Amino acid sequence: MVASALSFSLMGVCVKQVGGRIPAAEVVLARAIVSVGLSWWLLHRAGVPPWGQRRGLLVWRGVIGTAALLCVYAALAALPLASATVLQYLYPPFTALLAWLMLGERIGKRVLAAMALGWAGVLLVAQPGSDLALAWQPVLIAVAGALFTALAYVSVRSLGQSEHPLVIVFYFPLVALPLSLPLVALDPVLPTPGEVAWLIGVGVFTQLGQVYLTRSLTALPAARATAISYVQVVFAGGWGWLLFGETIDGATIAGAALVLAATLVSLSHRQPVR
Repeated sequence: MVASALSFSLMGVCVKQVGGRIPAAEVVLARAIVSVGLSWWLLHRAGVPPWGQRRGLLVWRGVIGTAALLCVYAALAALPLASATVLQYLYPPFTALLAWLMLGERIGKRVLAAMALGWAGVLLVAQPGSDLALAWQPVLIAVAGALFTALAYVSVRSLGQSEHPLVIVFYFPLVALPLSLPLVALDPVLPTPGEVAWLIGVGVFTQLGQVYLTRSLTALPAARATAISYVQVVFAGGWGWLLFGETIDGATIAGAALVLAATLVSLSHRQPVR
């Protein structure tokens, strides 16, 4: 999960580099093209049949994963890197709640407390009504991305009982590619050679993040596994300061602390129900 968090933070850097000009759907398409090729190569090298057993759920995971990517990339382009990452990290409480409802992973009443802490953290990061307030549209997009991410992670948790991790990773870009093509056709932008390099970086780092993430989620309860990856907030804050001159104010730090607290509260010490 730590390796996944580092990879995803570097993906955020690449998205930030092209986000001012390249639409989110085009970034998703570029990511899908790179990841399909890498996933097929990894499957072939491992000798794993690519098509899986529960194909309907594999396709569904790809659909909601694509929706999550569109939201995450749009938020990264519009918000400071650290703020966008903090908002994305609402997904552990969402994951815990959905894993309870859909998979029977016991978490009890602590999820309600986690949700309350998480939303308090969102308010601190967004700072509505202040001079430093973030635009509400990208904030809502980031929150939607967290919800879609949680749905995708719960699907991965379920798929891990029957599917090889590389198959789960392969289906994600395989579904994202045809879904993003119509959106790109509505607003095509020809990338420069430099932007092509950053788009390839998006695909490579997302692929690495997905492989590490899927291996972790298929081995650990959903809420516990996702909590470890909160270190991505630290990585994102560092890249934002080092590469983009972004500052992190006290409200953002306090909001990140509350979202982290929500993640910790959402953890279940019981074994998941099978």
